[in-house]
Amino acid sequence: MRKITGNGIGLRTPHYAEFLEKKVAIDWIEVHSENYFGRGGFDLHVLERLARDYPISLHGVGLGLGSAINHSEQHLKQLRDLITRIQPGLVSEHLCWGSISGRHFNDLLPLPLSEDALTLMVERVDFMQEFLQRSVLIENVSTYVRFKEDCMSEAEFLLALSRKTGCGVLLDVNNLYVNQCNHGEDARDAIALFSRAQANVIGEIHLAGHSRNESGLIDDHGSCVSPEVWALYEDVCKGISPQIPTLIEWDTDVPALSVLLDEAYKVEQHRYQSRSKFF
Repeated sequence: MRKITGNGIGLRTPHYAEFLEKKVAIDWIEVHSENYFGRGGFDLHVLERLARDYPISLHGVGLGLGSAINHSEQHLKQLRDLITRIQPGLVSEHLCWGSISGRHFNDLLPLPLSEDALTLMVERVDFMQEFLQRSVLIENVSTYVRFKEDCMSEAEFLLALSRKTGCGVLLDVNNLYVNQCNHGEDARDAIALFSRAQANVIGEIHLAGHSRNESGLIDDHGSCVSPEVWALYEDVCKGISPQIPTLIEWDTDVPALSVLLDEAYKVEQHRYQSRSKFF
């Protein structure tokens, strides 16, 4: 297991050849865990090869921890097998649900921010960490609805979940901004809450692009990070820590690797700008 620090990018299939051809100037890479659950095949071969040269973060998108039923132990077994093979530095999932009545949805569906939902998530995260014999990070998600049952903010929910289970938080700054615009929330209020919490609660940061339609912002991970999100990231670095490993996510309309690396290199520039604000 290799510690993850610095700047990372998500590994995407169009970039396999360049990663295999020569060492890419990036500190670490992240993959969607479910893409590598097979017992063999080219994808797993590539990941095992790259794990020799780069620290790896496994980011789950399919477990749906908050689903009332159909929580899959088989999914966790596959994840545990992958962890054994890859020895990742970080393992993460989302604050969401994704299945009901035997049907699985290809989406990260939002939970009500209620005491009942918190109790369920505490049970599921405890089980996941015990099953995997390691701590995990849980990511805040972009949402397009809020619920009448909500009795706390998402930041308060995640902090309570961390206190009760010992899990960490994967802070997606783009999701904070999307929710700010779609729901009239204040992303900086969430950042301030995290900054007042224990120093190690945030274990990773995600940055990504979004799109806009007539209804609001869509977290589509298909473009460069916006200036507004970079500004929030500087606030995170200033108020929490500039040392948290930071990932550039780009999942749709995947560009050339050089474009993705250029975005990752901007991370250090914005870290420096956040430090300069102290003086």
